[in-house]
Formats: sequence, C-alpha cells, structure tokens
Amino acid sequence: MRQSILALAFVLGAASLAVPTNLAAQGVPPGQRTPAGGPDDWGRNFFPPELVMQHQTEIALQDSQRTALTSAVQQAQAKFMDAQWKLSAEGEKMGKLLQGPRVDEAQVLEEVDRILALEREIKRGQILLMVRIKNTLSPAQQAKLAEIRGRGE
Repeated sequence: MRQSILALAFVLGAASLAVPTNLAAQGVPPGQRTPAGGPDDWGRNFFPPELVMQHQTEIALQDSQRTALTSAVQQAQAKFMDAQWKLSAEGEKMGKLLQGPRVDEAQVLEEVDRILALEREIKRGQILLMVRIKNTLSPAQQAKLAEIRGRGE
C-alpha cells in the first residue's frame, strides 16, 4: 500500500514536470510573497507581446518595432512548438517507465534530466523573447506600458 502511494505521488510529480510554465505570467497565490529576485519579480520588468499588441497605438509603436517584435515572436513560437513536441514525447516515455511494478531508477533519472533540459530550453526561450521585446521598446513606451499594466488594462 505504501509503495502504491509513493508510486502515485511520483507519477503525479513527474507529470507536473511535463507542463511548462510561463515565468512572466505566473502569479503568486493570495497571501503569499515571492522571494526577492524570483521569477515573479522578473515578470514585472517585462511586457508580454499581447500587452504591446493591445496598446500599440497608445504607445506609438513604430512600424520598424512592430516588424522586429513580430519576427521575435514568430521565431520564439517555432522554437516553443518544437520543444513542446519533444517534451510531450519525453512525457510519454516517462509514463511508460513508471507503469511497471518496479521502476528502473537510472532510466527514470535519465528521463527526468531530458524533461528538465527541455523545460529549461522553453523557459530560456521565454525569457529571451521578453528581453527582446523590452529592448525593442523605448523607455517612454516601457513606462507607458507599465502604467497601463498598473491600471489593470
């Protein structure tokens, strides 16, 4: 019985590894604070592409900026799609590794390493996209977007 509970807990934990998270979009649960310098602190310094697109007229986005942002988003999406497919395949492999009554620890750890490497690649790509967006915007545009975000629009 105890082994079944441990196996179920491991499967659920491993399954959660296969779900990438967006650092800039994650929120803090109500009543909890994030450690200084954590991903939520980073997020407030970035501007998601949706926010820029929704307010492009208000921030006076130039055609050259729009072109640069569109290119950056398209490049990132292509990489994310590829990594998502790989992550899904590795998640299936992990599921199969965990199905038997006995689990090969070495194989599971190798698979965890592959899954974590893919998640790292996705998160790194997300941060890179957010940096490129920020670097494309002028300080005045960034200030305007921060104000808009502060109003909750």
